[in-house]
Amino acid sequence: MGGFSSIVAAWFTQKGQSQRELIGAQIQRREVLYAEFITECSKLAVDALGRTLESPVTLIHIYALLNRIRLIASDEVVTAAQSAMDGILEQYFQPNMSLTELQEIATSHGNDPLQAFSVACRQELHQIQRGYLRR
Repeated sequence: MGGFSSIVAAWFTQKGQSQRELIGAQIQRREVLYAEFITECSKLAVDALGRTLESPVTLIHIYALLNRIRLIASDEVVTAAQSAMDGILEQYFQPNMSLTELQEIATSHGNDPLQAFSVACRQELHQIQRGYLRR
């Protein structure tokens, strides 16, 4: 009986370890993807303030990232990513901003097109971690 309980304990320990590793890998994969999306959107958001869209090729990478996000992310994250991208696209079709307008945006704290996306990502990653910890 003692040997059996040792085997069962080892099996549960191994199972828990494997689950932790899978959750860790899933979180890491999402963090890398979300960070890449944030980096690319940030570049495009700044570019859109001073230029109009000269070529749709500019958007290829961000569309690819958005679709990769759709494969793995929660609905909230996908919605926030799409909203951020829509805002950037809308800005490309607005008149270019003057240096004074750019300065006003830079010093204002309420004009971050990626804030909702970042918050949704953080909440999703916390939910994944908590979901594991409740088991």
